[in-house]
Amino acid sequence: MDLFKLFWDRIKEKGYKITSQRKYIIDIFLKLGGHVSVEEVFEEVKKRKNRDIQAKKIGIATIYRTLKMLKNLGLVSERHFGDGRARYEITSEHHDHLICKECGLTVEFLDQEIEERQKYIAQKHNFLLISHRHELLGLCQKCQKKKTKHKEKNYYYP
Repeated sequence: MDLFKLFWDRIKEKGYKITSQRKYIIDIFLKLGGHVSVEEVFEEVKKRKNRDIQAKKIGIATIYRTLKMLKNLGLVSERHFGDGRARYEITSEHHDHLICKECGLTVEFLDQEIEERQKYIAQKHNFLLISHRHELLGLCQKCQKKKTKHKEKNYYYP
């Protein structure tokens, strides 16, 4: 199914207004893909302001409100990767993240052994596991090659 249509069907179903600004923001969000911040959506809107009259009407607050609405509708998930920005991704099947602390590269993965181990740990401590977020922070291969820079930041190297 077309994601844009899926988003609009859910928005209509929940009684939200369908505005041209929301359409514009959602279109940009879907085209950017991945883990997108409000600021990245706003930068894309600003790039279009000279050639698109609709972009001139959109401020950063409207983008915040639109992404918050999408989150409340369960269409996007909010993530925090340690760079001070909330990032949004299309809600999908469960997965975890590897995040480079230098360049922000984010790799999605699913590892069944990790999933089973988390369940075991929860049971061991008499917890009913409802949800989890697993984010592994480190350095991608490209950033690891810049070792002198990382020694200054006191990164742990096993």
